[in-house]
Amino acid sequence: MSKPVLLAALLALPLSACATAAPPVEVTRFHVAEPARSGTVAVEEMPGNPDVSLEFRTYADAVAGELQRAGFTPVAAGSPSDYVATVRFARSFRPSGPDRSDRPVSVGVGGGIGSGGGRRGGSFGGLGVGIGINLSGKPKDIVTSQLQVQLRRRSDSAAIWEGRATTDARQGSPAAQPVAAAQKLAAALIGGYPGESGRTISVK
Repeated sequence: MSKPVLLAALLALPLSACATAAPPVEVTRFHVAEPARSGTVAVEEMPGNPDVSLEFRTYADAVAGELQRAGFTPVAAGSPSDYVATVRFARSFRPSGPDRSDRPVSVGVGGGIGSGGGRRGGSFGGLGVGIGINLSGKPKDIVTSQLQVQLRRRSDSAAIWEGRATTDARQGSPAAQPVAAAQKLAAALIGGYPGESGRTISVK
């Protein structure tokens, strides 16, 4: 192989890897010993959610779809149901580049799960998640998308399951779009429901 051809091949490797690699989702879940696996569920806004716009509806619909796959039957928000799944999402931006020491983002999930030993590992605290993306040319912001879901019994408002998922994507990329981010986060968070309690995992 000639030197020009070899050089072109070497230069193409990092670009192709950057274009195809999908950032993982960091997922943390807590639940009582035997969380429900079926029943009707209404997906509603979590108190304090900063956005109840159409983008919130995108996240709520993604959560409803994943809960249905897990065995629940979604009903309209505010309708009588066995359970209520409250949803909160957030998006933040930070510069990409070699120096991003100030990148951590901390978000807490409100409420507690099952007094008397139902929760293992304590409550959610701050969790900073970051993925380095090295791009040639002018750096673009990194978009951090976060999804939090808490499942409660409607009868007594007791929390039986809660979780948070976080992922990064380059601004302007398909993965950073609200619909794609919502579907990816909801699938990672609720897929394999209820999941292992008290453990943070990385889902690709």
